[in-house]
Amino acid sequence: MFIAIALALSTAFVVLPMLVSRLTGTHRPDPAKLAEYECGFPAFEDSRSQFDVRFYLVAILFIVFDLEAAFLFPWAVSLKETGWTGWIAMVVFLAELALGLAYAWKKGALEWE
Repeated sequence: MFIAIALALSTAFVVLPMLVSRLTGTHRPDPAKLAEYECGFPAFEDSRSQFDVRFYLVAILFIVFDLEAAFLFPWAVSLKETGWTGWIAMVVFLAELALGLAYAWKKGALEWE
């Protein structure tokens, strides 16, 4: 029963907005709305053509350090309860991230032409 309710709700959340947009007239595709906006460059004609992956490396590094910031705030708030164990664990975590950043920097992942 739980799976049936979950499937019904997930289907409704996907299908209902599309139906409502068609019925209310907000579904008006044009070239500007259909243009690529996610990655910043047009889609390739050939799926086997080579492209520069530095954009994705910078994006992945941003996500990693954004998650780091998301972990730092709760850690700082609960530092009294976690004590030295929590402090040492966070220092190890930050050291691993610093090593990753140094490696990416050394490999040239942060250089943009």
